[in-house]
Amino acid sequence: MKTGVCVLLSCLAICLSGAHEKPRPWDPLLDTLQARTITWFLETTDPNTGMTPDRSPTPAPASMAAVGFALTTYPVAAERGIITRPQAAERVLNTLRHLYTLPQGNQPQGVAGYRGFFYHWLRLSDNAREWNCELSTIDTGLLMAGVLFCQSYFDRANRNEKEIRRLADTLYRRVDWSWLSEGREGLAFSWYPERGMSRESWWGYNESMIMYILAFGSPTHPAPPVGWNHWTSRYVWGTFYGQDFVNFGPLFGHQYSHCWIDFRGIQDAYMKEKGLDYFENSRRATITHRLYAIENPLSFTGYADTVWGLTACDGPRDTTFFVLERERKFHTYSARGVSCDWSLDDGTIAPTAAASSVPFAPEICIAAIRGMRNRYGTALWREHGFADAFNPTFITPHTPYGWFDHDYVGIDQGPIVLMIENYRTGLIWKVMKKNPYVIEGLRKAGFSGGWLDSARH
Repeated sequence: MKTGVCVLLSCLAICLSGAHEKPRPWDPLLDTLQARTITWFLETTDPNTGMTPDRSPTPAPASMAAVGFALTTYPVAAERGIITRPQAAERVLNTLRHLYTLPQGNQPQGVAGYRGFFYHWLRLSDNAREWNCELSTIDTGLLMAGVLFCQSYFDRANRNEKEIRRLADTLYRRVDWSWLSEGREGLAFSWYPERGMSRESWWGYNESMIMYILAFGSPTHPAPPVGWNHWTSRYVWGTFYGQDFVNFGPLFGHQYSHCWIDFRGIQDAYMKEKGLDYFENSRRATITHRLYAIENPLSFTGYADTVWGLTACDGPRDTTFFVLERERKFHTYSARGVSCDWSLDDGTIAPTAAASSVPFAPEICIAAIRGMRNRYGTALWREHGFADAFNPTFITPHTPYGWFDHDYVGIDQGPIVLMIENYRTGLIWKVMKKNPYVIEGLRKAGFSGGWLDSARH
């Protein structure tokens, strides 16, 4: 039997998860931010191949996760009137056709993937493996989330939309999730043609929840559902800044899966025991990042109630020097974050951290978006929305006012577009509730309740 505390928590979670039914704040700046971020995908992605660069304006290969975000962005752009539905369909169809025709094989060079998976990065010149990178389970998972969203969104009877559905189904069905779960409880991190499968498996709360759900839902090569027990067995449940939740330091881990799946009111066995859902869990994590910035225990410059948010992002440089009365260590691209059991904070703030949490805690996230825009102006707020990151503490002769990133990063841009739209209309969530593979994956992971109980296969 549940204790009285668990019952109280369960009631509280239901009340909080139902808060989305009430009128919620809106700021026209959200429209502008979303539109500017959408144009980044439209202007940087090759419309013929659908390959989205990992970042820009610094030259970079295509990122398969960024392609997944781009595929989801095109219908949002159509809904917002930035492009037409036929234009969005054409971009999606070109992308899916190209993905389907890219060579797959176990040779180390000259291919884009193997067994339906794709390499993390592909060269823009020939769309083959770049940098001897890994065959990536999580990047393929994020890519397939975008593929399946398009499968369910483009539901009309015209030729292009029919072809989108067929290709999306083919791409998803050929991913051999069972191969990367052979001989282990969870899904392997990666595979390399030079040395085989990684020893590590995905476990503990992080961004790969969406990957497991899609792996379970496969009708052709599913991963065994026991992987969910492996996944949840090493959760870190703890109290941080007065909030009890499953901890994970960088906010992207609390956001990525929620870009496509509405976790409000549905629970797996773990969350049933705790009396809340994963949406509420992400809300609590978001709140702690703001409270941490207000306290600012390491005395970094700029942290405030409207300037906060740590996640995986660019950083100024891998170096250590004396500033603000102490020696400080800085990093380039890193997964920054804070939680009850782990932290990495070098004074670098990423606007996507707050902007992509808008559905969870709109009052504090919208205030942060406006606060960062107002405080730092065009140093941070640019043609395609926010630069990826900034660090006001990083004062050098070359950065007398602090460091501001030159680049936009695709996997940070994408969640901004998707989560603003989910906050506005719930578009991505509504569409994915119609996808039978997502429904099957959630049920195999043990989810029940809410909209899932009435969902049709």
